[in-house]
Amino acid sequence: MSDWTTAAWLMLGGSTVLLFIGMPVALTFITVNLIGAWLYMGGEPGLMQLARSSVSSVTAFSLTPIPLFVLMGEVLFHTGLAHKVIEGVERLIHRVPGRLAVVAVVAGTVFSAISGSTIATTAMLGSLMLPVMLSRGYHPTMATGPIMAIGAVDMLIPPSALTVLLGSLSGISISKLLVGGVVPGVILSVAFVLWIVVRVRISPHLAPPDDAPQHRGWARWQPFFAYVLPTLLIFGVVVGALAYGWATPTECAALGAFATLVLAALYRSLSVEAVMKSLKGTAGISGMILFIILGATTFAQILSFSGASNGLVQTITGRGLSTEMIVVGMMLMLIFLGIFVDQISMMMITLPIFMPIVQALGIDPVWFGVMFLICMQLGLLLPPHGLLLMTMRGVAPPSVTMAHIFKAVVPYVVMSLLLLTAVFFLPGIATWLPGRLG
Repeated sequence: MSDWTTAAWLMLGGSTVLLFIGMPVALTFITVNLIGAWLYMGGEPGLMQLARSSVSSVTAFSLTPIPLFVLMGEVLFHTGLAHKVIEGVERLIHRVPGRLAVVAVVAGTVFSAISGSTIATTAMLGSLMLPVMLSRGYHPTMATGPIMAIGAVDMLIPPSALTVLLGSLSGISISKLLVGGVVPGVILSVAFVLWIVVRVRISPHLAPPDDAPQHRGWARWQPFFAYVLPTLLIFGVVVGALAYGWATPTECAALGAFATLVLAALYRSLSVEAVMKSLKGTAGISGMILFIILGATTFAQILSFSGASNGLVQTITGRGLSTEMIVVGMMLMLIFLGIFVDQISMMMITLPIFMPIVQALGIDPVWFGVMFLICMQLGLLLPPHGLLLMTMRGVAPPSVTMAHIFKAVVPYVVMSLLLLTAVFFLPGIATWLPGRLG
């Protein structure tokens, strides 16, 4: 067995085993990094280099958008603006089969345009809308499915902390990756709404007709103009500044966070308590992500230094497989990993191997990155360990079983797989908008 093969088994195999037995992600990679640095970087000097690399990895300016994007979502939730957005969307949508499920999808899409956290979106929609839908006679599968599905779309529509993390770890342009998720995310949201309407028309018992009072005239539109439209304007400013090259991702994130705080202040929702909760939530999530980046960056460096990255790339590219077959194999591996491990672990295990292959084969990095995001979004929904399935279980009443949740998510997983296939055969879905970056 060659030296690089031994290093690959130790680093990749060891980290995978530790993740599967339940060790925390950051601790897993720091443990493997310490062993790898000692063995392949010269003992004590290797450990010193590991420490220097770790510090530089988390002080990179490109990571600044992560806490700012997280802060936008935290402010939205803790100031109560999210509730107002739901009310604004609900008043607009009348006489649609499965109306409340459609409201959940539309409201979730709006949240995705200003929140960087998939779990927060799912937990909030689940706690607010699920009890209402169940009390009005919605079947548990029709009530839970749309909420989980649209929570996963949060990963595709900017701002998204995980998209910034993927861009930082992979070397793909963060601006283009953020903008590249917009069209696929909107396509999925529209597909979810169409599915709900068609499904309820075929099986009306899944969502009884809504007898909620209908608002007319200005009373119907007032919450939209007061709450929904300003929220969407923040999204428009952030994505527009990115798309036209007027600002960097960090500047856009700062602009978005500032605009969210100003909006909350104008609505007199920005209390000291809400600010403190938002800052604490932002610090906790950002600290966890940066700690994981510390492990991921040095992990990739050790793989490269030991020769494992180069050896694996040469082995894969030297087998005579077409570029398309190699990309399909990488996507299948990501979907398989999504069944067992979380999204950050997926990135840390695969990117040190995948990105050198992408570069060696001349694959469009933005196209590949958007497909990577879709695979991670799928992982959030795949039974039995999908993160959003567990989140839904935590906020759902006892009458909603895990069987209901697993069954509810199936059609949305199928639609996500169809989107992945469409992006594979029609790369323009992912690359057209980033291609227009200034």
